[in-house]
Amino acid sequence: MNSTIVSSKWLSDNFDSPNLVVLDASQPSTKSESISQQIIGARPFDIKGVFCDKSSFLPNTFPSKEQFEEGCQELGINSSSKIVVYDSLGIYTSPRVWFMFKAMGHENIAVLDGGFPEWIAMGFETEAIVEKKYSIGNFKATYQPEMIRSIRFVRENLAKKESLVIDASSVDRFNSLVPEPRADLRRGNIPNSINIPFQNTLENGKFKSVEKLTRLFKENKSENKSLVFSCGSGITACIVLLAAELVFEGNKAIYDGSWTEWAQLEN
Repeated sequence: MNSTIVSSKWLSDNFDSPNLVVLDASQPSTKSESISQQIIGARPFDIKGVFCDKSSFLPNTFPSKEQFEEGCQELGINSSSKIVVYDSLGIYTSPRVWFMFKAMGHENIAVLDGGFPEWIAMGFETEAIVEKKYSIGNFKATYQPEMIRSIRFVRENLAKKESLVIDASSVDRFNSLVPEPRADLRRGNIPNSINIPFQNTLENGKFKSVEKLTRLFKENKSENKSLVFSCGSGITACIVLLAAELVFEGNKAIYDGSWTEWAQLEN
């Protein structure tokens, strides 16, 4: 499996592939109460409850290498696992999981394009969600620090201008036209950042074509640059980062604290 994204048909055709692991990245805050089904054999990947730094005052902060490793092992994930991750909204939290594995040194992972809605629309089989225990895996993480940027890096970049910061928030949110979802957070954006709303990388619940994505990034003059992606708390930034990965190479990182941190620590 050498793809960044795979189709539902690909997953169905390769369902019996050795070492295949399917992860469900749907989160309680985004999962409809009516959703009680999953792709057969999918394992729950809990970004907010398990795979985040619970000691941080920020939401969705990256876990430590050890915490990530332990959580993956408890899901029965091995270093040899071929991982496909999806979520119940199509494309929302799954790119975050894809990025986390990449930042932890695991290359053999892809996002299911269109997610669970596309899987259902294609008529593929599902099963009821039930809690399960898995045989402990042997997954080992190799942390890639250059893929996670701190507020110090972003602050210093204001003067150095070595990296372009791309904000995945909506146009209205980026331009302070609507309140922040978190009531105590001020409006605004990181100085010198540009806005590519994550919705602009998607079409009918799936990633846009390579041609359309190439045009999108060229219009924003973001190709051939070192890129740092931000949003509210680091989730939707991963959607735009993955979209960029589909069309060009180069250094790409996530600002871990994103706007939630910047708005509280920078004036």
